[in-house]
Amino acid sequence: MMNPSFPSESANHEQLTPSSPRLPWYAIRVRSNFEQTTAFHLRDRGFEEFCPSYQSERQWSDRKKIIEKSLFPGYVFCRLDPQQRLHVITTPGVVNLVGFGKEPCPIPDQEIERVRTMIQSGSLVMPWPSLAEGQTVLIERGPLAGLEGHLQVLKGKSRILVSVTLLQRSVSAEIDRSWVTPVNPPHKKVTSITGSTLSKAI
Repeated sequence: MMNPSFPSESANHEQLTPSSPRLPWYAIRVRSNFEQTTAFHLRDRGFEEFCPSYQSERQWSDRKKIIEKSLFPGYVFCRLDPQQRLHVITTPGVVNLVGFGKEPCPIPDQEIERVRTMIQSGSLVMPWPSLAEGQTVLIERGPLAGLEGHLQVLKGKSRILVSVTLLQRSVSAEIDRSWVTPVNPPHKKVTSITGSTLSKAI
């Protein structure tokens, strides 16, 4: 059935906006709480989109509820040809494409795939402030085997962080400390913007 919201594009979106693995990923800035809505409309227009989410526990006075929240609030990822950006920026909820000046900046495939791997692993995933520097580690065992990221310790538990550099955002998943091995030489202690220690050299 033709989508009544886009009668002129529905017949032509495969030709105008092909979804292809060869196209680079871009970050799209969207209106607050429009992540899933924008992702739905991008799919409807023929784009390959990625809008990762995680489960969060919300506490009310009389009950608890598990809700789905965006891992990257205010952003949706999409494979696209920058020359066809009009079909993206006219999508409901879209504010603009993230880039430098007037040019959108592509995101490396491996950064998106690392986030996807973490979500599909079944590990407890949550958003986390990006680290400016830190120890890079390789996970050798477990459901995230083969994944590289930054080691971080929170309340005595080890976590792996992977980042989308362009957005300066990271995603964190809990791991077993015995799974990882250092990739680079040890770095100095890494601190958050509040000054608390996030990770120590291995």
